[in-house]
Amino acid sequence: MLRWLIGGGREPQGLAEKSSVQTIGEEQIQNPYTELLVLKGHQDIVRFLVQIDDCRFASAGDDGIIFLWNAQTGEKLFELHGHTHKITAIAPFSSSDASEEKNHLILTASADRTVIVWDCTSGRQVQKVSCFHSTVKCLTVLQRLDVWLSGGSDLCVWNRKLDLLCKTSHLTDAGISALVELPKNCVAAAVGKELIIFRLIASNERSEGWNLLEVKRLVDHQDNILSLVSVNDLTFVTGSHVGELIVWDALDWTKQASECNFWVSSVHPDVQPEIKLSQSPNETSVQHLTSDEECVFAAVGKGIYVYNLQMKRVIACQRTAHDSSVLHIEKLPNRQLISCSEDGSVRIWELREKQQLPAEPVPTGFFSMWGFGRANKQANQAAKKMQENTPMYFLELVGDLIGHSSAVQMFLYFGELGLATCSADHLIILWKDGERESRLRSLTLFQKLAQNGDLQLKF
Repeated sequence: MLRWLIGGGREPQGLAEKSSVQTIGEEQIQNPYTELLVLKGHQDIVRFLVQIDDCRFASAGDDGIIFLWNAQTGEKLFELHGHTHKITAIAPFSSSDASEEKNHLILTASADRTVIVWDCTSGRQVQKVSCFHSTVKCLTVLQRLDVWLSGGSDLCVWNRKLDLLCKTSHLTDAGISALVELPKNCVAAAVGKELIIFRLIASNERSEGWNLLEVKRLVDHQDNILSLVSVNDLTFVTGSHVGELIVWDALDWTKQASECNFWVSSVHPDVQPEIKLSQSPNETSVQHLTSDEECVFAAVGKGIYVYNLQMKRVIACQRTAHDSSVLHIEKLPNRQLISCSEDGSVRIWELREKQQLPAEPVPTGFFSMWGFGRANKQANQAAKKMQENTPMYFLELVGDLIGHSSAVQMFLYFGELGLATCSADHLIILWKDGERESRLRSLTLFQKLAQNGDLQLKF
């Protein structure tokens, strides 16, 4: 484990030279993460991080090994061996029995066609399932029902004892790519470009039994669905490989809204949009989605977009937030966003409201998305009125975390304990608030001096 102090930005080795993305100087006064701990152990790409509790997390990736870490100290707690191929999915599965001490478990799926349950307290393998006919690509825990679901070429429902309660027939060779829990004992499964809604129905034959009923197929997407997120009990959102974002009603599964043109979105009506003859799939792919009660935050190609659910439109964006595709994005409690990318960087953004300035007269011959000169005077007036009544937002770069030398796959936010990131460089980095860490070190030193009697107060 290495501890680095960050004085300024540095370029990771092996990365291409920075392009025209927004940059920030060395004086990152709003970036608290000025120290980092480098955690070593993995021998291949680290793709997954999952939080166990307030101060522990697990990591997993292509080496098939699972590590458990202390988020405060960076201490390696356990090294879990049991899979023979890369990890394809991971999920926490805590005890829901209020009468017993909370037992923290994690589920891991692998390309070796097995799922293992691990005890996070002892680091021991609890049980292993090896009856799968294909690789499990996603795991979802339905805590309220005390069951978990595995998605591969079919959908299976399991109890805590790893008894198979029910399963669907073979759905697809490609497999289920993502699952999300919905109200009324339902789940949505992404299968290629289709979204299949299943309902779990209690079986009359046995007390713990469940049956899976397919209730609806949604075929609104034009390409493979890559990301799913549940906003609340009323809404969930999906994103596809060709840049489609669809907002769904979580109760009747009807389409509420959609956004299919992120790259020409009129977020800034006063700026002429960039004109491109064609769009590469990587430039428009919705790689990841997250949300709060008001907005959906989308990682689309190299950019990040903020879609307001009430306004049903994009209210802010950074079309080139990174040099390469954005792989993960999360919203923090303080109106900040964090994004990570294939370019090896982790960036912190703040969503701010743009100050509205009095509109200037439009000169004759001025070309904009509203039209040409006097012929579009009424259209210009309507556009100005719309701008005056609609708050405008923008994303400002407030932090640039440079430490990884390859693609950053994802991250976890631990509040005051900092940020954990994992990468294709086989490393995990804990990013720490430098001021907080300095205070903790000073307090520890003060306590040691007081215990040893070496502390003398002078007045």
